[in-house]
Amino acid sequence: MQTRTTAGTYDDAAAATVLPEGAPSLPSRMSWGAVIAGAVVALTIGLMLNALGAGVGATTVDAAARGTPSASSFGIGAAAWLLVSNLIGLAVGGYVAARLSGTADNTDGTLHGLAVWGTTFLISAVLLGNLVSGIASTATSGASSLLGSVASGAGSVASAAGQQAADRTSTGTLQSMAQSVTDRVQSALSGTGGNPAAMTSDQRKAEMGQLVTKRVTDGQLSQADRERLNQLVAAEYNISPQDAQARVAQAEQQATQAARQAEETARRAADTAASGTSVAAFSVFGIMLLGAIAAVLGARRGTRDLLTFRSTRHVA
Repeated sequence: MQTRTTAGTYDDAAAATVLPEGAPSLPSRMSWGAVIAGAVVALTIGLMLNALGAGVGATTVDAAARGTPSASSFGIGAAAWLLVSNLIGLAVGGYVAARLSGTADNTDGTLHGLAVWGTTFLISAVLLGNLVSGIASTATSGASSLLGSVASGAGSVASAAGQQAADRTSTGTLQSMAQSVTDRVQSALSGTGGNPAAMTSDQRKAEMGQLVTKRVTDGQLSQADRERLNQLVAAEYNISPQDAQARVAQAEQQATQAARQAEETARRAADTAASGTSVAAFSVFGIMLLGAIAAVLGARRGTRDLLTFRSTRHVA
């Protein structure tokens, strides 16, 4: 709107020029150079602050005076410092990205901050994955070398022992010992189903082992198998059938209790693992959410402000 003054001029109050603070206006776009620069700054600041925290934590260790904080205190302090370091790094990185992008739009600045946040976490995940892979590879190589050395040493010892045995024992004696062991096993297995009193101790133990294995695998024994086991126990340990039956029942009860305890232990371990996984997942989610907020706040702070200049036109 133009108005005439006494000097014969017109003031155009509606004419205005809008410019971003410190630079000419740029079209709204994504500047990946600014995002990468912000991510590099965020990672560098995070690493620098983490190194500072490690140095401060190391100064608290005083083994001579026995004044070192507990492991739980160390863990809590390290986690808190790690979180704060990452948040500061992301906030500064978001600020750098938004400032270097030249945008004067808050939405564009926010998106640049989120891009810095995502890029930083992806780079951190890749670096962490490579670190874990390197540690695992080193541990595997070390274990393989150790096992190879042990196997080589064991082979040398076995070779030396075999050589000494070959020097001290004739071939005929070794064949006789092998045949004796074979005959003993065959005799134990051939006695299955016979009179327990007429069987040898090896035969009774072999059949008892078969019945016990059947009880473990099948979960229960038939009445005939249970009576057979009672007879074998009575003959093997020279006790009455009643005592044998009580002993078998007691052993079965103990085995059942042991199985239940093992199952409960396994369930508790599974619950503990599930709880730990849940806590870790929620912790990662919370850390990433706080990181996103910090990056966005830094980017909003780094977004250029709009400056309005009003011009006056004088008309004669």
